[in-house]
Amino acid sequence: MATNEAPAWTGVYPIAPTPFSAAGELDLDGMRRVIDCMLDQGVDGICILANYSEQFLLTDTERDTLLELCLAQVAGRVPVIVTCSHYATQIAAARAIKAVAAGAKMLMLMPPYHGATLRADEKGIFEHFARIAEAASVPIMVQDAPLSGVNLSVAFLARLARELPQLCYFKIEVPGAAAKLRALIAAGGKDIVGPFDGEESITLLADLDAGATGTMPSALLPDLIKPVIAHFLAGRRAQAVAAYNHILPLINFENRQCGLRATKTVMMEGGVIKSDAVRHPLEALHPATRAGLLELAHAAAPLALRWGR
Repeated sequence: MATNEAPAWTGVYPIAPTPFSAAGELDLDGMRRVIDCMLDQGVDGICILANYSEQFLLTDTERDTLLELCLAQVAGRVPVIVTCSHYATQIAAARAIKAVAAGAKMLMLMPPYHGATLRADEKGIFEHFARIAEAASVPIMVQDAPLSGVNLSVAFLARLARELPQLCYFKIEVPGAAAKLRALIAAGGKDIVGPFDGEESITLLADLDAGATGTMPSALLPDLIKPVIAHFLAGRRAQAVAAYNHILPLINFENRQCGLRATKTVMMEGGVIKSDAVRHPLEALHPATRAGLLELAHAAAPLALRWGR
């Protein structure tokens, strides 16, 4: 069983978008190009089948196809994190086993939830994670996000890390993420191997100040986010602040105006994929929002905007 004794993962581990054709079908060639673009962005790892991958709009067969395709395309060049969240413990565990067999080096899981009110209590959440850890053989990242509607207390997260050593990475993307990261690190000590933030890195600098050592943004501009972390971890805070201030307008616009659609739009503009389609009931960006996004993207000049040109 994996433990938290392995070298800690730090850096940028963005989420791969799932490209679709204009008709809403999987674009498998586009998926390969997305992976290659992300590798050229210099990412430290890639997360697939996450919420920003539109995992909640994929069939189980499509999940399996994407799992095999992405792991094959990465071919071990960076570690891959596979999201295996599901309300049913049995299904989440089966997804975890399949992901590890395909080559996943880490799993990411939200606490079990379904809809607005169907959630497990702490006993059920602990048992859920414990069974998946028993089934898998790699570290697990717990995703603490408002989407689940589950309040994961600092004390409970620290208990997970203490009693289930595989659960040693934590993606904190709740309001006040920096305060929660700081409290979690204080409560969990050495058991908190990977304190990460998310939410497109919109609070990255505050989270780094709180002790975060990694981030899981979108794949829109990880090449521009990576220097922020590199400068900060090397003690060059002023350079980290300058680099972050340069990209924060784009990150803010992505997070507040576009959501998961931003990466696809920029990648289509940059020739990475042919279509920025999302699956209904999600809707395409309004033309004005799209124009605002691309204006900021051109000013920041991430690799995704020119990779395929």
